[in-house]
Amino acid sequence: MAANPRHQLNWGARMSRMALLAILILVILVLGLISFVDKIPTEVTDRNTETDAIIVLTGGSERLDEGLLLLTQKKAKKLFVSGVYRGVDVQRLLELSKQNREELLCCIALGYDAISTEGNAIETKAWLKGEGYSSVRLVTANYHLPRSMMEFQHVMPDVRIVPHAVFPEQFKREDWWLWPGTLNLILSEYMKFITSALRQTYQSLIHARPGR
Repeated sequence: MAANPRHQLNWGARMSRMALLAILILVILVLGLISFVDKIPTEVTDRNTETDAIIVLTGGSERLDEGLLLLTQKKAKKLFVSGVYRGVDVQRLLELSKQNREELLCCIALGYDAISTEGNAIETKAWLKGEGYSSVRLVTANYHLPRSMMEFQHVMPDVRIVPHAVFPEQFKREDWWLWPGTLNLILSEYMKFITSALRQTYQSLIHARPGR
């Protein structure tokens, strides 16, 4: 039985449209990736502004060391470490960071509930409310900072947030596409960034519905 020429034309047209759509999506994703990489800082642009609190997101010793250094420099009144493993106390954190200084103990608080970056923001918001604080310096790895800033600004739009990146030695920001480990990390962060942006958009639409 001969194939219907019209059916073949329709099928070919549909395949062409699907191919063009796939190419368009790929181009958008690649351009978005390039834009995302541009958001990853290569230096700390503001070291001097004082805030009410320093917020450290767990995930690397450099972050805690930098947070403690900023606290000793009196860049804030208190340091809050979000996403700490249960059972770890302030003294242990100081030992791990090789800065066992008793005078810091009174100025450090730990959050144990967060298991995600969104959770970090929610946990930090609750702590800030209890302290009556309205400005923070957010300390995390440079590759994690774009998503962290987006999550924190979404959860607490009225809080002034000063970004403060640390720079893990294993993360190769320059020529990142040549380093498999860095490339994989960037791709992972990029997909999480997109997922977070879509979730926030959905949440905003839900909250904007009449009657809510």
